[in-house]
This record gives sequence, structure tokens and C-alpha cells, in this order.
Amino acid sequence: MEYNPKAIEAKWQKYWQENQIYKVENDTEKPKFYVLDMFPYPSGAGLHVGHPLGYIATDIFARYKKMKGYNVLHPMGFDSFGLPAEQYAIETGQHPAITTAQNIETFKAQMAKIGFNHDLTREIRTSEPAYYQWTQWIFQQIFNAWFNNTTQKAERIETLIAIFEKEGNLQVNAPCDEDTPVFTANEWNHKSEDEKYALLLKYRLTYLADSIVNWCPALGTVLANDEIKDGLSERGGHPVERKKMKQWMMRITAYAERLLQNLEHLDWSEAIKDMQRNWIGKSIGCEVNFSLENKKHILTAFTTRLDTIFGVSYLVLAPEHEVIAALTTPDQKDTVEKYVQWAKNRSERERQAEVKTVSGVFTGSYALNPFNQEKIPIWVADYVLAGYGTGVVMGVPSSDDRDFRFAKHFNLPIRCVIEGSEAMENPTEKKYGKMINSDFLNGLDTPEAIQKAVEFAEKNQLGKAKINYKIRDAVFSRQRYWGEPVPVYFKNNMPYLVDEKDLPLILPEIDEYKPTAEGEAPLGRATSWKYKDQYAYELTTMPGWAGSSWYFLRYADPKNEQTFADKNATNYWNQVDLYVGGAEHAVGHLLYSRFWTNFLHDLGHIDFQEPFKKMINQGMIQGESALIYRLKNENTYVSADLKDQYETTELHVTVKALEANNTINTEELKQWRPEDYQEAKFIYSDEGKFYANTRVEKLSKRYYNAVNPDDVIEKYSADTLRLYEMFLGPLEQSKPWSMQGIDGTYRFLKKLWNLYHDEKQDFAINNEPAPAEAHKILHQTIKKVTDDIERLSFNTVVSHLMICVNKLTELKTKQFEILEPLVRLIAPYTPHIAEELWAKMGHVNSIHHAQFPEYNPQYLQESSYEYPISINGKTRTKMTFSNETPAQEIEATVLADAAVMKWTEGKTPKKIIIVPKKIINIVL
Repeated sequence: MEYNPKAIEAKWQKYWQENQIYKVENDTEKPKFYVLDMFPYPSGAGLHVGHPLGYIATDIFARYKKMKGYNVLHPMGFDSFGLPAEQYAIETGQHPAITTAQNIETFKAQMAKIGFNHDLTREIRTSEPAYYQWTQWIFQQIFNAWFNNTTQKAERIETLIAIFEKEGNLQVNAPCDEDTPVFTANEWNHKSEDEKYALLLKYRLTYLADSIVNWCPALGTVLANDEIKDGLSERGGHPVERKKMKQWMMRITAYAERLLQNLEHLDWSEAIKDMQRNWIGKSIGCEVNFSLENKKHILTAFTTRLDTIFGVSYLVLAPEHEVIAALTTPDQKDTVEKYVQWAKNRSERERQAEVKTVSGVFTGSYALNPFNQEKIPIWVADYVLAGYGTGVVMGVPSSDDRDFRFAKHFNLPIRCVIEGSEAMENPTEKKYGKMINSDFLNGLDTPEAIQKAVEFAEKNQLGKAKINYKIRDAVFSRQRYWGEPVPVYFKNNMPYLVDEKDLPLILPEIDEYKPTAEGEAPLGRATSWKYKDQYAYELTTMPGWAGSSWYFLRYADPKNEQTFADKNATNYWNQVDLYVGGAEHAVGHLLYSRFWTNFLHDLGHIDFQEPFKKMINQGMIQGESALIYRLKNENTYVSADLKDQYETTELHVTVKALEANNTINTEELKQWRPEDYQEAKFIYSDEGKFYANTRVEKLSKRYYNAVNPDDVIEKYSADTLRLYEMFLGPLEQSKPWSMQGIDGTYRFLKKLWNLYHDEKQDFAINNEPAPAEAHKILHQTIKKVTDDIERLSFNTVVSHLMICVNKLTELKTKQFEILEPLVRLIAPYTPHIAEELWAKMGHVNSIHHAQFPEYNPQYLQESSYEYPISINGKTRTKMTFSNETPAQEIEATVLADAAVMKWTEGKTPKKIIIVPKKIINIVL
């Protein structure tokens, strides 16, 4: 029988599913290995060939580990709450649950065709009430907790109440709201229950606050900083504005130091760790107080370089700073208000990114430098962020790049305070050195000057040493429908938790999925939706990251109705041993998941702090886009080689129209978009061809370059797709997709098939002893494949397998003792063809329950070595000797060789150097 991948793959996919080959039990008799892909969102477009890259890699590794004797958990589920389904619901009226379910079925069908070994009995979906009941429950645990800075752990709120009852809050070291009053135990004990409850809200790890948020009117929701790019929403590219709204927040800032320190113990790339370190943004410095001329206000600035205090020539405030209106003089009022309004609507990411754009406005007021009482002007500028430090920056133009550009732009004084910077065009290029123009700090080196300046500030009550973090508390509210309802109701304008027994709080049905006319979130449309028929529910829903912050735990025990996961199950499966996903989630999902996992550990729900022990970030498979050129204001298209002769607009077109040598099949274009191209005129090249240009860029519907894996599988096979995606290059690197190389991968599989069959395509394996050369080829390959899979070098494994099959084909190998281990060796990569060949060998159980082959070191030992023979340092010939041949015999044989005699010309060598298993060098 000839190789028929369509029949083979359909047959075995059906068998695996019907027999639940990949079902996993919590078998504590075996060592466990937990492999996980980042939670996919089921988009309407389905998978393109870029999506399976990481899935194929984890599938290979999971199969390999299983064959090595591990109990492997490799589940799959869906992060099924999300904006796209809601936007579609707003446009069409179709409930997001319907759209989401349809999309999931598309995804599952596509993944089934690729032959993944997911345990589908453990599938989870974040939008199912049985799942989000526990997301809501975790929210409640966070609400009922506070963070003890002394122990660096979250604790239940009852322990805080006990402290208040005994000693008040004067000695409590905990993150809390800025307006939290100090009270004694006596004062606490005499407060009403409502007053006590209100005070506790200031300490809870999730809380309500008026905060500046990224509001996207088009999407009708608040977006996190990582959901915005260049001032536009990442989803849909809609404008985003800064707006003050009451939001649920989570005190991730309480965990800043823990999250930072724990990074040291994670097997992640340094690039991802650095992204998280920078996002957390730890700074060790000093808060210093600047008084105003009128003495009514104190402005506190945070700085890591108090040694440069004598170089301060201005103060600058964040546009959001609440004191701006009070500081602004009447003659500056209009100018300042206009600037503040403009600057506040820019995203923080945008403001941070535009380092070379200078803008700002003078308030008209002055402050006094606390170290020398010098009068300095107070400005407002958008390069200062309200959420980092105090929202006040002391401008030192000689030592900070942005301050320098600001001072140059507005002609403010620049006073050099570091020796050697006075004559420099840009003095900020010299960051460290001996201090000058700095009074009592003169002559001190930077570290000593910083320490002395901080000591002076603290001694004279001008400031205090401080550690700051750039990370902000996480906004937890979204003004949208399709998300987890927040399990909170309001009584007397105070938030209370829904009783645990009433979870899950189910999303109500509503007539439309957009905000109400009054500006309320879509849940405001729900009629008669009240807790116990009298209390108003919270109308916002949870953010997209809520459900994905703990999903890896649910896979350990997905059907449990009593708790989010039994502790025996989470203890067994523990951390994810290998996590694979995109680097774009570094400061979103990955950070939030770490936060929630650390929290659940603190409260004793799990026995480990970090979710993902080892993580690999797969690169992006990029696509080749096709670009054609339309004449301006005409329905005429010109061949790319002629475009410079015309005024044209560049357009992306379907890559399916692209043929050899970058030519375009215009008939394909007409079929693709008849409304655009059926009546169009095409100007062809002199050769009568219509050329396009190509560009390698992200695979995307928008560029019409996405390749559906279903099409590749239909034309070739799933095993071909799997091998080819791995063969493209190292997993972590981005690489372009091209159909040109896939034929070779398909031919390799046919060659593998033919190795097990004769010329008539009859299965032809014998039990005869195999030659030593075949054993050597096989066992060398087993060792290389094992080593490379262990270090996740998936692409080089494909090369090893191809070389092995080619060599065994040359030897006409048909022996069972060679080909049986070979099929086990290749099974993780090509499960379908391997399963078929395994069954043909007479095995009853699946190959994926078989043992991975072990190499035998005896077959790796070389009995002889081919030496390069050098004469005066130049290689002239090669000769093979047994490893047992004595040196004297080697010398005699070499000197008697005709090729050597030609170069020695009868001369007696001065010496012969023999380096065993390396080289033989004759020195004349």
C-alpha cells in the first residue's frame, strides 16, 4: 500500500479519540511532567499556520516525556471571554456565547486535524459558569485579605481586625489608601460596624477607587496599559482617552518586591525577566520636600540622585497633579488648563515613548530648593507621570536627558554638578564622578554624595529615604458585558460580597450589548437584576486576564464542584514544568498570573508561589505578503516593475494570487474580490506578466497573507505540517513561512514509509541481524535526537532524522531491530505515520504508550579513525587506521603510502607527530 496520509491520519485521529489514548490520571506512582501552552482566545478567523508553532513544540515534548516514563499533563482550553465576540454582538445582536461556541468548535476541529495529544476530558472555558464561579471565588478571597509588609505575605482580613482591636493601626505596616487615618484600639472599638467596614476597605487587596484610566469610547470599556499601542486600542485601533472613573483595583503593588525577587528562581529568558523588572521598576532613592514661596503647599519629589540637588533649576509636575490649579497664577490659568487637558488624554505609554518631543507650560509659581533656598520655577510637563513616585520631578538638566532637552527647549538654566561635564555639549553623558558646584558635597564621588545628601535631608527633616516601584495597582473593571460578573452588591453605597453559596453570579440576559444611554456599563440594561431582589450589583465585569491568571490550576482538577482544585491534585501537578507562549504577554498575563499564584500560596490554598517553572517564548512565523499598485483615482493596476512610472497607491492582495517569480494571477484576483477587480484594467510588464512586490510581515487577515493549516494538511498531511514548522528554525526565533520548502518534508515522509515497504509497497520488515553500520547510524541518531529534544532544539532533530533515514535507505535496511526503534524515535514528531507503521509491525497498543528508544553506547564507539595526513602543516591525503594499531606501524604505513611519498620526495622526515584520533603530521 502506498503512503496515503489522508486515510492514515483520519483513521488514527478517530482511534485516539474513541479510545481516549491521551486521557491522564493523577497517577502518583509516576514522576509528573506538566506541559502547557498559553491559553488561546478563540477568534472567528480560526488558526493560521503561525498559531500551531508553539502547540506542535509542546505536543512533541509532551509525547517524548510520556514515552520516557513520565505522567504527562498536556491540556487545552479556551480563554473564551473577550472583546471580539462582544463587538460582534454589538454589531449583529448575536449573543457572545453563541459566537464563542462556534469559534471554539472551529479551533478544536483544526487542532484535531494536526493530531495534538491534549487530554480533552480536562478542557476548560473561562466563560462557563462552572469555571468562572471559582474566578469569582478567588476575587472574594483577595477582597477578604490584606498584605502584611512585615511578613511579606497576604493574610486574611480577620488578622488585621484583631490587630486593630488590640493596638489600633499605628504600628500596622501595610499598603493602604493614602487617606487612611491613624487610630487607636480604643477609637477602633468605639466605631460603628459601618465605620469599621469603611476603614477595612482601605486595606483590602481589591478595592474601589477613583482612578485615571484608559477609556476607549468606541469599545465602551477601560483598557490596561498593555492593551494600548500608540494611543490606540490594540483591538480595533480605536482612540483612547484618559478619564477619571470609579474602578475596582487590585493591589499588585503590594507584591512588587516578591515578584521581583522570585524572578531569580525562574527558568525564563533574561529578556522576559528584564521586561518584568522594568515594569515593576524598583528605584532606591529619597523623597525630598520643596516648599513654596507662599508656604501653603509642600511639593514632594522622588529622586534616585539626591546628590544632584544643587543642579536643580526647575520643578515639573505631572498634568494630573491635584495641586496644579492652586499653584497656577491668573495670567497662566488659560494656558495651563489647555495644556493639562491635552496632556491628560495622552496614554502613559505614548508619553513615555516620545522621549524627543518636548512640551510643557509654566505655572507662574516658584518653589524653594530645600538645600540652599534658591527660588526655582514650577512647570507642568507630560513626561512626568502621576502614578510613579509623587508626580513631581526635580529638574536637573545637567544630569538627566529629558530634563536637559526640556531646559534647552525652554531656555532654563543648566548648572553642571559633576566634574568633567562643564565643557561638554551634552553634560548628561557624564552620569557619575566627583561633585562640583554642590556646597558640602563638593569633591565627593557619586555613591558617597548620594548617601551624605540623604543623611542631610533626613537629619534636617527635608526628606526621607524611600524605595519606589513603577508598577501600578491593576485596574480590574471593564465596562463591558462579555466577562465575569464581579460578585459584589451595594448597600448604603458600600460594596459587599455576594454570599459564597450564591456563586456563580451568572451573567444576566440583556437586550443590547452596549453601554446604556446614561453611560452605565452594558449590565445596567439588565432588568430586575438585584441581589436578594433589593441590592444593586456591580455593573462592570472582570478584565480578560482574570480567568487566565489561574487556569493552569484548574486543569489539575477540572470537574471539582467543591473547590477550584483539590489540594492533593495541585500538590501533585504543582508548577507548570514547561510553559510556551508569546513574549507579548510578559507584563500582562504572566505578571497577573504570578500575582494570583503568590496570593493563593499565602492563604494556604496551594503549596507553591510561582505558576510557571520554565518558560519558552516561541518566535513568530511571518508571512509573505503580496503587494500590487493602483493608479491614483483610477481602477487601474500596474505591474510592480512599472510602478515608478506612475503615481500609485500600494495595496495588499491575497497571497493565493501570488505565483512563481512574484507574478500575480489576475484571474485569481478577480475571483477573490470581483467587486474590485472584475472590471479593473491591468497594465502588464513588457514580458506580458503582472508582477507584484512581496514583503515578509506578520501573518494577518489584514494583510491577506494568512495560510490556513487545513489547506496545508489537505495538500500534504498533518505530519508534514508538524515536521515543517519545526524544521523552519529554532523555536524562539521568528521566521518566514514559505510553501517552497514543504515539498522536501513531504518527500522525507514518503522515504520513511518506503523504508518499511518494498518496491511493490508491501510491508517488508525481516528479523535478520542488522549490519554494524545500521546499528551505528540508529544509535548515533537516538543520542542526537534525545539530547536535542531535552534542550528544546526541535529544528535540529528533524535534520538528524532526515540524515538517518537517508543513510538507512542507502543501506537498504529492512531489519526489525533497526526500524522498530526508529519508528518510536520519530513518533513524537509524526504521530500518525508512526502509529500506522507500529500497527503494521503487529503491535496492539498505541505507539504513544511505548518506551522512547535508548541509545547503546557500544554502537557509538569507533573501531577505527580516518586521519588527515599533513606534510609540513598542509593536509595532503587521508588514511584509516584501527584504534588498536601501534604508533610504529602507523608511521611505517604512512611513509610507505604512494600519496605521501609523492610529497616527501624521498626526504627523511625530521619527525612524525601522531595525535590519536586527531591528525598525523610529517615534518620534513
